[in-house]
Amino acid sequence: MSAFGALAAFAIRALGASWRLAFAGPAPTRDPFVLVAWHRGLLVAAYAHRDRGLWVPLSLSRDGERAEGVLRRLGFARSPRGSSSRGGSALLREMIRRVRAGESGGVLPDGPRGPAFDAKPGVLALAAATGAPLIPIGIAAAPARQLNSWDRALVPLPFARVRVVYGSALEIPRSADAAALASARTRLSEELHRLDREAKQELKRA
Repeated sequence: MSAFGALAAFAIRALGASWRLAFAGPAPTRDPFVLVAWHRGLLVAAYAHRDRGLWVPLSLSRDGERAEGVLRRLGFARSPRGSSSRGGSALLREMIRRVRAGESGGVLPDGPRGPAFDAKPGVLALAAATGAPLIPIGIAAAPARQLNSWDRALVPLPFARVRVVYGSALEIPRSADAAALASARTRLSEELHRLDREAKQELKRA
């Protein structure tokens, strides 16, 4: 693994250790499951779910390679690799294989390049093919910086209050047709937005 991955993972662990991190909602208790969060919450989601052996799909780009090094140092499993333009079908097949083998993972449905907050259909196809529940996650933090990046990445400052809120599991039947998958995609997006708002409310109540 690269020196960059080791250094970045060390920095994330050190920063995260300073946060006042709290969870709410029904966290998953039985494998396999697929966590789902907007790309903006990647930093928090990675720290909050470190050292659990989860996999996270990554692009075939150099950025994906770097992210793989960081995630492995954070205790994540080897990442399925691919993208919508290069190896997308192979990526979905690999995720399906991993879930059917009982391995849980996490997906950022608007990644790797956006547009932000636009859930791509792959995560719904994964759930329909495997029967694994999708567990949507809302994330909020204060004080925090919002980067001027495509995903509006959220970076909690040292000693920030951070909230991770789990939503109810979303299950997609194997028999779901195109219309049902499109409807589920809309529901998932709405639930992710709702949970982000709920996480912000959790901060206000703290």
